[in-house]
Amino acid sequence: MTQPSKTDRATLLRAAMELLAQGGLQAVSIRSVAGEVGLAPNAMYHYFTSREHLHTAVASEVAAMLHGALAKACHRRGPEASIRSLVQAYLAFARDHRLLYEALVVPRPASGDDAVAPELLWRFVVAQVSTVSGEAMAHQAAVSIWALLHGMAALQSAGAFNEEMPFSSLEFALDAWLTAAHAAAAKEAETRSKSH
Repeated sequence: MTQPSKTDRATLLRAAMELLAQGGLQAVSIRSVAGEVGLAPNAMYHYFTSREHLHTAVASEVAAMLHGALAKACHRRGPEASIRSLVQAYLAFARDHRLLYEALVVPRPASGDDAVAPELLWRFVVAQVSTVSGEAMAHQAAVSIWALLHGMAALQSAGAFNEEMPFSSLEFALDAWLTAAHAAAAKEAETRSKSH
């Protein structure tokens, strides 16, 4: 249990992240975090107005962690190699931090401090994707790869795959995505050349 002598938002978030890692989102509540740091639950409301607010703050922390893992995986790689590394890093994060990963599906707020990390993660993915798909289709391509990854991560978490995750299936899906992304970039380049 963390000592209450220096209670601030960062201390409360650390405690919430520990609870998340141990028991998933269901373990993270105003009362459980307060108990973890030896604080009266009412004192928590100074930092988090509700359980949902606490969950969005935790989701923001997880988004920052995932962003760091993806940035490290993509560092100094070419466009296609970067996408392949991003895919592997995403699935590794979902596997290795299964209970933390749950928090990524918490709806993010439109603005405020807890919206920053998820937005930066999204922009990073869009920027990586745009190097393959082109700018015009980058958002659609990012949504499609995110859906692919989330689906694979959910199946992985549910134990739908045996010991040998079907990397050939993942490679097939990724190759299909890359083919579509390259086609989008070619179409964008052709449209630009016709307009000049």
